Amino acid sequence: MTTVDLQDYSRLFSSYTELRVQENRSVRVGFVKGNNTVNTRSTTGGVSARVYKNGSWGFASTPELQKDAIESVIKAATDNAEFLGSRREHSKGPLPVVAASHDSSFATNKPRLTQKQLVDFIKEIDDHIATRYPNLQSRTVFLNCLDMEKSVITSDGSRFTSMTPRSHIYITLCVEKDGEPVDLYQVYGGLGQFEDVFESPSVLFPGIEEQYEHLMRKREGVYADAGVRTCVLDAELAGILAHEAIGHTTEADIVLGGSVAKQLLGKEVASPLITLVDFANTALGQTCPVPVYVDDEGTKAEDAVIIDKGILKSFMHSKESASHFNVAPTGNARAYQFSDEPLIRMRNTAILPGTSKLEDMIASIDDGYYLIRSNNGEADSTSEFMFGIELGYEIKNGKLGRAIKNTTISGVAYNVLKTVSMVSDEMHWSGAGMCGKKQPIPVGMGGPAVKCQVSIGGR
Repeated sequence: MTTVDLQDYSRLFSSYTELRVQENRSVRVGFVKGNNTVNTRSTTGGVSARVYKNGSWGFASTPELQKDAIESVIKAATDNAEFLGSRREHSKGPLPVVAASHDSSFATNKPRLTQKQLVDFIKEIDDHIATRYPNLQSRTVFLNCLDMEKSVITSDGSRFTSMTPRSHIYITLCVEKDGEPVDLYQVYGGLGQFEDVFESPSVLFPGIEEQYEHLMRKREGVYADAGVRTCVLDAELAGILAHEAIGHTTEADIVLGGSVAKQLLGKEVASPLITLVDFANTALGQTCPVPVYVDDEGTKAEDAVIIDKGILKSFMHSKESASHFNVAPTGNARAYQFSDEPLIRMRNTAILPGTSKLEDMIASIDDGYYLIRSNNGEADSTSEFMFGIELGYEIKNGKLGRAIKNTTISGVAYNVLKTVSMVSDEMHWSGAGMCGKKQPIPVGMGGPAVKCQVSIGGR
């Protein structure tokens, strides 16, 4: 990223101001049935300024990083805030004054691979799949790498730089059953640049073997029996539930828009076994998939404990929403591109692990399901959700049975969480998610497996 000394421009700040230089770098390589269908590398970057005055925000951005362009952006944002503030009356008070400083970089120290080397790397994986599993109807192998680099200063005295990369390989395997395709996908990778995340193609081979074995069992799968069933939701599904159906309802701007959580603060919303946290950067001694140390408003990022032993305790905040609720900001204001304004966004949302063993949870169920992986899902501000299930198994007399065909689960998340009777003692993270609230942004989600009652679809 082009180095810009943002401090040189602080003399132009006449009101509360955030100045941000940002560059997103993306690499994508894809193979479909042995054909290289995607091979791209792109960079998007620029500078933005956001100004708060008389209860109104002004925003401006440009892809140019010359001195006059940056000065013009600050002036335009200031003029916009003054114009909007002069046209309407506001009862909003000043923003909380915070000052934070931090520099973080997860850039690799290893030599960077060329685009051709990346293509060859993915091709080797594709060739391995084609040779090892000749009965597949089709296969796709996609690489997606994203580096987000930022530098921010604010009129409060905050400053930070960050370089947060993530690298993932997405593999979908497909077979045929009675003339119909049956597929299963898996995501590999996580936080870090490619060279740190993927040592060699062969490190993925054991995971691909397990993926293939699940696919073969799914090929002979049966329909689930529809209705409210006792299920064990594995960590990935518990993470999606925490993010989509609970997390969004407790983002303070969604709360102000009428989320069901507005009326539930301080009330029991889940089993006492459930504690749900939006982690800033570190959880249980480990760096989270999407670590945020200072948010894009210059606020030190703090963990937000949303549910504590079943009680809804707090929301996620920006400076403005924190002022409205008379609480401290949590550092949840994040922007995806330089041209995006920061919004209240989750970072790494998860249920905390409990004390049960997964095998004991399965053994405790006479007739139910072990649900492992979702392929899509949605939820609304009432916490009502529906998630597609791509991988799952019957539980019969405390033992895993047949795989099940694609199905769905649904319900009201706050009601489902009240039925949780066991929580596993293992924590698993997924860092491949892109949350799409007005603008996409990387998020982490995860947790333990949970035993609960949920409605499942059938034939």
